Formats: sequence, structure tokens, C-alpha cells
Amino acid sequence: MSRRPAFGIMVALAAIVLCSVASAASAPVSFDERYWPQWRGPLFRGVAPLGNPPIEWSEDRNVAWKVAIPGDGYASPVIWGDQIFLLSAVPVEGADEPPTKDYTVMALSRADGGVRWSRVARREAPHEGKQNNNSWASSSAITDGEHVFAFFGSRGLYAYEMDGTPVWEVDFGDMNIRNGFGEGATPVLHGDTLVVVWDHQGDSFIAALDKSTGEELWRQPRNEPDTWATPLVVDTGAGAQVITAGERRTYGYHLENGAPLWEGPGLTVNPIPSPVYADGIVYLTSGYRGNALRAVRLSEATGEIDGSSAILWEHNEDTPYVPSPLLYDDTLYFLSSNSPILTAIDVGSGEPHYGPARLEGLQEIYASPVGAAGRVYFIDRDGGALVIENGATLNVLARNGLDDGFEASPAIVDDELYLRGRQYLYRIEETDSPAR
Repeated sequence: MSRRPAFGIMVALAAIVLCSVASAASAPVSFDERYWPQWRGPLFRGVAPLGNPPIEWSEDRNVAWKVAIPGDGYASPVIWGDQIFLLSAVPVEGADEPPTKDYTVMALSRADGGVRWSRVARREAPHEGKQNNNSWASSSAITDGEHVFAFFGSRGLYAYEMDGTPVWEVDFGDMNIRNGFGEGATPVLHGDTLVVVWDHQGDSFIAALDKSTGEELWRQPRNEPDTWATPLVVDTGAGAQVITAGERRTYGYHLENGAPLWEGPGLTVNPIPSPVYADGIVYLTSGYRGNALRAVRLSEATGEIDGSSAILWEHNEDTPYVPSPLLYDDTLYFLSSNSPILTAIDVGSGEPHYGPARLEGLQEIYASPVGAAGRVYFIDRDGGALVIENGATLNVLARNGLDDGFEASPAIVDDELYLRGRQYLYRIEETDSPAR
């Protein structure tokens, strides 16, 4: 049987199941919007709806504190209550080649950056290499205020209580990543379910786990090579679905059982940017060796959506390679590849408000933009930063710089901006005191 007829049967079965279990579909995590509990924030769009950080900073201005972080990692800060959670790969001194790492989960104090607790999830030498512009800890932690979840890819998935007490761990085996690019996708949490996408050069799959026990609830094979995009879970009112980016195909899966609900055209090679969603529409993009940006209306997405009315519009120019897009109000912001070339799209029409436009003073960018208080923040790999106004015209509000370099994406909580650099974690807020 060919793949497409088989997929049609699976979709039909999924529709039957969907009708029967919609009322029991997993409810969204009740994230407190003051915090930054996961990759891309409480709304999974890159926006802090209650945040109001400063627009200006430097090494001697508006730095409440900066603390050295051991090891290396591009994992973004994740914040709940008075704790910041970071993942890092810390070299073990005196270890033989290949270099052994302590895959480490850390909880730091928001007040002063002091270490509350630190746990080594696993001590192990990596089984394969990575690019110089990747890290051994590129996935971000996730927290629901009850547990902290840490994913180190081939080194396993771990759950801790908020005080660092281990709860469970799961080992999925070893990934085989093309050209030794390294790993980096983050799982997603929805209700009581964690979803992991395991795309690589071997047997790829997507799996759901019970967040309390680590028990695997379901697994679906995927015909996808390496991807680094974090999946997105949305509740459409008819049940929650998991949306995944892919080089070959994009998919929506039923959260309850993993059955595919729809599939659409693939993106580009090496999909990294995470999808974003609002008002019934999901936006999928990538930009390596090509350009792809697609808006999909989920209420019309069923079965094969190629060429259907479910695809509202496409804008296949100047799309991002590493940074994820920012969806702020009615505007989708994205960069061209990893360069400081910005496009701002009106999501209703699919037409640009402006762009592609150069963000003067910035260099190469890996960190995803974030938004708060009517502003958009960009951080480059050399420590440069630009703050612009959220809106239909490009209005620069401030240019800033720090001595560190940044690949991890920022986090915003209350009036605070957290920047994880190669050496330091910074807390930026309005203050007349020098950095501590």
C-alpha cells in the first residue's frame, strides 16, 4: 500500500477517535504569564505579555547582576517563581579523550544569581561530534511550577521536583546527526503530556510521555531526517494537536494517541525554527538552502492539505535558519537566515509591513527575538542588541552592547530581561547600581 492511501486511512481513523475523545482532550498547562516556563515563553510565541524590561543597558548600566555559568550551553533561561533553570554541559577535568561532560541541570536565584541547586543528570563522553556553533546543551528546560524537565537528547530526558529531587529519567538511545551538526530540539509540555520529536539519520519518531512518571503513552514513526524544531501543541477546541516542522512534510498529530490529523508540504533542509500559533492559524518556517514560510488554518486542515484552502498564504523569501520567528499581536517578525535582515509580516494578509530591512549595528544572530511592552528585542552573537517598536513601521528605540557573546534566546519576567551568554548569565533591569 502506498504511503498516501495509508495516510488517508489513518486520518479517517483519527477523525473518529477525535470525535470520541475531544471532551477528554488534555487541557493546556496553566502557565502563569508572569513567568518564562519554556522555550519561547508562556504563550510559545516569544512574547512576555506582562513583561516590561528596560530598553537600554551596557556592562555598567542596568545590569542588576551577572554570574559565571560553568560549561557551555545554548539552552535559554527558564524562570518560575524565584528560580531560574539552566542546562549546561560541563567538562570533567582530567577526563580522557573524547572529552567527558557532566550534563547538568542548575537552579539559580532570581534575586542574586546564586546557585540554589545543581544536579548532574549524566556523566558521559558524547558519542559523536557537533559543529563549533552548536553546544552539548542546546535544549531548554521546561517547568510547570511542580517539576523541571531537562532534555539532553542522546543523554536522556530527566524530571526533577522544584527542589532538585530526581523523579524519573528516560533514555531514547543515540541520535545519528548528519555531518556531526549536533542536537538541540526541546520537548514541549501540554497538560500532563510531554512530547519529544526524535528526528535523525536513523529511525525517526515522535513520542508522548506521562509527565509524572515518564511512561511512554504512544509513539509514531516519522519519515524525516534531522530536525531541530521544537514541536507545538495547540488546543483547537476539538482536541489538542501536536504540530511538527519537517524537511519532507509538516504534520499535525492527535495529542491523545499520536494519530496523524493532517500533513502538508515540507519546509527546507535542516528545519530549526519553532512553529508559532494564534487565532486558529499556525505559522511554519525555515530557511537553510531555501526559504519557506506557510500559514495554515487548522480548522480546515485535514488529510493532505497541499494546494487546499487550509494554506492561507506563503511567503518564501528571507526566512530564518536558526532564530525562531516572533508572533506579536498581528505581526510576525523573522530574520533572513542568521543575518540582521528583518521582515515584519501582517499575518492577516501575508503581506510585509516592512522589510527585508537591515538592523544596523547587529551582526550574525542565533538568538530568537522576544517581545514585551510594545517592544521587540534582538541580540546578536557578538553581544550587540537592538530594541525596536512593535508595529507596522521600523522604529529603533535603542542600541546596546555587552562584552559576552549570545546564542541562547532571551527570557523576560516582570521588569527583568535574562540573557544567557557564553560565559555569563545577565539580569537586566532598571538600576543605578553597577553590575555585581
